[in-house]
Amino acid sequence: MSGAGARGRVETLRPRRREGELVVVGLSHHSAPVELRERVAVAPEHVGAAALRLRAALQAHELVLVSTCNRLEVVAMTEAGDPLEAFAAELTRHHELPRAGLEGHLYLHHGRGALRHLFRVASSLDSMILGEPQILGQIKEQYRQAAAVSAASGGLKRCFERAFRVAKRVRTETGVGQLGVSMAAAAVDLASRIFDDLGDKTVMLIGAGEMAELAARHFRTAGARGLIFVNRSFDRAVELARGFGGTPVPLERIEPYLPMADVVVSSVGGAGWILGPSHFNEALRQRRRRPMFLIDLGVPRNFDPALNDIEGIYLYDVDDLDRVAEEHRERRASEARRAESIIEEEVKRYWSHLRDDEVRPTIVALRDKAEEIRRVELERALRSLPAASDAERAVLEAMSAAIVNKLLHGPLVALKELAREEAAAVEEAAEMVRRMFALEESPPASAARDEDEGAES
Repeated sequence: MSGAGARGRVETLRPRRREGELVVVGLSHHSAPVELRERVAVAPEHVGAAALRLRAALQAHELVLVSTCNRLEVVAMTEAGDPLEAFAAELTRHHELPRAGLEGHLYLHHGRGALRHLFRVASSLDSMILGEPQILGQIKEQYRQAAAVSAASGGLKRCFERAFRVAKRVRTETGVGQLGVSMAAAAVDLASRIFDDLGDKTVMLIGAGEMAELAARHFRTAGARGLIFVNRSFDRAVELARGFGGTPVPLERIEPYLPMADVVVSSVGGAGWILGPSHFNEALRQRRRRPMFLIDLGVPRNFDPALNDIEGIYLYDVDDLDRVAEEHRERRASEARRAESIIEEEVKRYWSHLRDDEVRPTIVALRDKAEEIRRVELERALRSLPAASDAERAVLEAMSAAIVNKLLHGPLVALKELAREEAAAVEEAAEMVRRMFALEESPPASAARDEDEGAES
């Protein structure tokens, strides 16, 4: 199966032996239309269970599922021979998709490329709206859920914690965060183009999550005359209405209020179609065919696409906002370049750290073995020199230590450089050193690694 992203050269990442290779496999707004994304979307309350299911499918030691309106991805430490194929097979089975429907829509990143992708996604550099603020919070929550069901720890824990710090640095040191806008803000931008003046328009917001609250804030700033908040939980609708001076409406009572709305924005996650032609025909009649502007921010979509066939209805979904997003990206190009430079710097730094981890157990074992031999032979020599003074013993101690250090210096430097050059043979080279010097298997240097992490943060 071909993916939207090129596989390229495989850069193996094994921060601990037998943990597997770091990969990202998935689909996003770059590679798949909303019709496909909504079919594979995972509701927030099911993310943990889905992570466990996908971990088994990909034969992964660890896995975090990232599911948003614009992407479905897994970040995993896996030994699967073809993780893209395994991911595609699981989507086909679980979501009852035709296999051909996934062709060309999936991508796969390995090793360093996977690390770079994770950093970019967390920093909102891969979002439809560059700099949008929701993605980092979503990833943190989905990582938390994976960790809660023991699907993520160890290597992925360190990768995600670093990704969160990189995202914070990008938002602190560049204007991406200040210039970025949410999907909700893009929706208001689009509405402002459809209507010359929002000052005499009423906006209905269906859903009461973060997206609806952001949209309400932006529409109020843009001068919208009235706001109607519709939600299954009426208490939450009342809470938002009180905060913005709007009207609360329970979802089951929406139809009498539809004729009042010039703009209807829906952002109900995981609900599927909640409004269709039958809901709007009567509303348009009461409005005397005055047009209605619908913005569907839900994935799966909340509005039946058949609404596009009704005269007077103008329906836009998240993919239609891509044109607005492109304009935002152009205006933010300079800040984005600065952010990308930070990403590359952080990838290089953390990748080197991880590659050092790959050879650290071998280096520690080699040093320990050499020191053990030096100590035994020194004590044997000193037993043959019972009359040696303390000064003479100190000279022999220093000489033996210097010999060992000089002999080990070249091999150890070469091993570290091999790791940092990301040569494919680094693990084979480490194994050869272990065999040549008959080194015992060393325990993972987790304590040293965690200490290094703290020093870098």
